[in-house]
Amino acid sequence: MNLIAAQILLPLAGALIAFLWPRHARITGIIVAFTLVLLALSLAFAVNADGVLRTSLGGWDPPLGISLYADGLTTLFLCLTAVVGLGASLHATGYFKSGRSESDLNSIAHGWWPLWLALWAALNALFLTEDVFNLYVTLELMGLAAVALVSLEAHAVTAATRYLLVGLLGSMFYLLGVGLLYALHGTVDIRALSALLQPEPAAWVAMALMTAGLLLKAALFPLHFWLPPAHANAPAPVSAVLSALVVKAAFYVLFRLWLGPFAPIATDLAGQLLGILGAGAIIWGSLQAFMAPRLKLVVAYSTVAQIGYLFLWFPFAGSSVAGAIAWYGVVWLALSHGLAKAGLFLAAGNILHASGHDRVTDLAGVGQHMPVTLFAVGIACASIMGLPPSGGFVGKWLLLNAAFVSGQWWWAAVLLFGGVMAAAYSFRVLLHAFRNKASTVPAHTPHPLMQWSALALAVGALLLGILSAMPLQLAEIGASVGKLELTEAP
Repeated sequence: MNLIAAQILLPLAGALIAFLWPRHARITGIIVAFTLVLLALSLAFAVNADGVLRTSLGGWDPPLGISLYADGLTTLFLCLTAVVGLGASLHATGYFKSGRSESDLNSIAHGWWPLWLALWAALNALFLTEDVFNLYVTLELMGLAAVALVSLEAHAVTAATRYLLVGLLGSMFYLLGVGLLYALHGTVDIRALSALLQPEPAAWVAMALMTAGLLLKAALFPLHFWLPPAHANAPAPVSAVLSALVVKAAFYVLFRLWLGPFAPIATDLAGQLLGILGAGAIIWGSLQAFMAPRLKLVVAYSTVAQIGYLFLWFPFAGSSVAGAIAWYGVVWLALSHGLAKAGLFLAAGNILHASGHDRVTDLAGVGQHMPVTLFAVGIACASIMGLPPSGGFVGKWLLLNAAFVSGQWWWAAVLLFGGVMAAAYSFRVLLHAFRNKASTVPAHTPHPLMQWSALALAVGALLLGILSAMPLQLAEIGASVGKLELTEAP
């Protein structure tokens, strides 16, 4: 089986096994998770050695067949998905048998494994596909699996329904744009469209429709209203993969389209508008995170803010030097945020399980009884704040360089404000959690896998900044922006 196709077929087979034989779902999920980490790393080494790799499913080339490809950016996102997926899978083995009745355990755990593995397959297919219609198919499969995962908790059904409706609306806009592109040029292949699209009204309408649909799915301000309740009310492993991977997938698609087919027709005004929405997300999401009464809501609104940073690439897209610096910056932020936020949601789930609540003002004693979990929160928050030497620091520093190189200093002000606010809501949580309270006794002691998986992901965000040489080298393979150059930065 070829390395590219295996990234999709293995989790799909695992989902089928978990559905048909639920008694073996847990061991199947863990085996698949470990294997996918090895496959993602193997693909990364292959791309690093041989450059961009392509394959066609069934032996048919486009437009009849489905073309898959892996470049440096694709491979980095596959590795992120594999690492977060392994962490969430290990956490789930303890989460779904800690402090629950047997009936709850059976219903939720039996739903988690097939849905999660199906979501994993859809994510990998999305990162690897090379045409805009198959991107729609993978977005739909991803969205349906994500909604079903949110609804595993009975109290999250309303949030899941809202998520479903928003996802369907976003998909409708995206599909209308795809149909318009096909009517214009008779192809849905990304490489072909990159050569064919010209600045004209119909192309601009298609770009606007597809962008609007993806903004809904990425929960960019002010279209973020569905995200906090969905992420805050879902089971902790589900919240982790939603924040770390699912919203990133929608951004990934938009990122790819603006680097490829939309690059010849995108205007500076459109890029600035997306940057303004990103700045609004940073400001609004940070303020809401600071005021949120529950820990999982803090982390959810923090996701709204952190997604905004990714959209600060668009104002620099028209500049060759600043655009390249910002490209690497947002890639690093996406990767480091994925690891840190997954760790934060898993840690928040540990606290909720142990204490029976996650009220920020009542977190006293957490540091006494769950030091590993609180250590994970602290390290993850350091990356969210952008403190050195974390991956978050590298990403924000590159965006600051892009702002000054391009002369657009106002984006630097947004970055600095976001960093200060991230510190404010992070320290608010940590100060409450570090307070001692002799009478605080955990209702349930979190399983060791739950605590160490959260810490491992948080440490991963830190290591992404320290060990950045190979990922940077990998990111350059197939990138349209060229190598990273910082010589013009002040």
